[in-house]
Amino acid sequence: MHTSSDILGHPKGLFVCFATEMWERFSYYGMRALLILYLTKHWEFSDAASYLIYGAYTSLVYIMPVFGGMLADQILGSKKAVTYGAILLVFGHLGMTVESNEQIFYLSLALIVSGVGFLKPNISTMVGALYEEGDPRRDSGFTIFYMGINIGAFTATLLCGYLGEEIGWAWGFGAAGIGMLLGLIIFLWGQKYLEGLAEPPSEKYREKKAGITFENWAYISGIIMVLTTWFLVQNSQLVGQLLGGFGFIFIGAWLIYALFKCDPEERDRLIVVGILILFSLIFWALFEQAGSSLNILTDRGVDRVILGWEVPASMFQSLNAGFIFTIAPLFALLWIALAKRNMEPSTPIKFSIGIVFVGLGFLALVYGMKSSEGLQTGVVWIILIYLLHTLGELCLSPVGLSSVTKLSPQRIVGFMMGMWFFASAAGNYVAGLIARATSSESSGVSGEVYNLAQKQSFIDVYTDVGLMAIGCGIVLALITPLLKKLMHGSS
Repeated sequence: MHTSSDILGHPKGLFVCFATEMWERFSYYGMRALLILYLTKHWEFSDAASYLIYGAYTSLVYIMPVFGGMLADQILGSKKAVTYGAILLVFGHLGMTVESNEQIFYLSLALIVSGVGFLKPNISTMVGALYEEGDPRRDSGFTIFYMGINIGAFTATLLCGYLGEEIGWAWGFGAAGIGMLLGLIIFLWGQKYLEGLAEPPSEKYREKKAGITFENWAYISGIIMVLTTWFLVQNSQLVGQLLGGFGFIFIGAWLIYALFKCDPEERDRLIVVGILILFSLIFWALFEQAGSSLNILTDRGVDRVILGWEVPASMFQSLNAGFIFTIAPLFALLWIALAKRNMEPSTPIKFSIGIVFVGLGFLALVYGMKSSEGLQTGVVWIILIYLLHTLGELCLSPVGLSSVTKLSPQRIVGFMMGMWFFASAAGNYVAGLIARATSSESSGVSGEVYNLAQKQSFIDVYTDVGLMAIGCGIVLALITPLLKKLMHGSS
């Protein structure tokens, strides 16, 4: 229902969430743009070790929302969870400005991981709560929200990337921290526009156990998350084992809930959510090469001179976000226009198209690398892979967030949103393994020299993953009729 308090046909609360998430993503992507380069150039880790740390860190960023989502569902509510997460993030990003102490570096990564765990799933859940079931504006609202994410990511990769590589690492990381502080201030100011949707689910948070309120126990859990992550990022090989264990537990919990706690229609829809989450894992494993192997390739194997200036490699990551916030409004209008004509593709078909696009991106880059003379690849091919991957992301990611809130029973939507991010976690870890495969056997202690062997390694790996992605997209398209039947009318 539209009200006089709507902006552009959407609730004002959407734009509070939009601005908060924009600055949170500014801080996250600003740091992420620099991380793999910081590991190889500042700390002088080998490529293989850096990819493992990077993959562990980015996967943990997506594991913790499972716990942050559950704590918000059961105790804190979204407002308190988002606020706590933002505070952890501010400390984490500012800690990254300390370049001389490796333990402070790992602790800062842990604070960022835990902060995202509290903030990320709950800000997305709030957006879903602003729309009633069946509201045709929901997909459009999530696309607008997603545009805010990418405005933050675009400006961050340009500003933080430039400051970090050209002025000094601490300048880039410090700018990310200031961005997160702005996000926290905006969220606290905009509470009145959230229509009471972000409050604790019950009075349980005031109750005490062992003399401590459940609310404070939730905050203590956050500190435990920080300390656990601090250990794991220093022992990154354990993260893959944990992902397998947690995956088994969460899939088991999902199956038990679907079989014994849901009516038949809810169960069918949960099965669809599970299948979509599985395909999203495949998508993110390939898409997330951007911050790791594609960043290294851009740094070493691409002619980055534009108008006489050698553009810092990290700044090219702004292309994805830049394409998104210029193209996203067109997608939002496209879905609405097609829906009015009963021609809008179903969610599984959108996913299928997205996965095919990510495969085409890799194959286009491979063609460019093969056709380039010598070691250096033309910069146009890096621009093209980001464009194709962006088109794929717009088909899959905002629609995925919307489908989780739309198809999941409201009583477990926080848990299922956590499952969505857990699939991203597994995808990011697999992305680290794929990135390691691109390292040539001549990896040195640091700053590996780019040579023909490594160029061929990139070509081989990117060809394989490109073809695999297209195959997965075709499989998903083939099973779409069955999935649509199980969705019981949801698109």
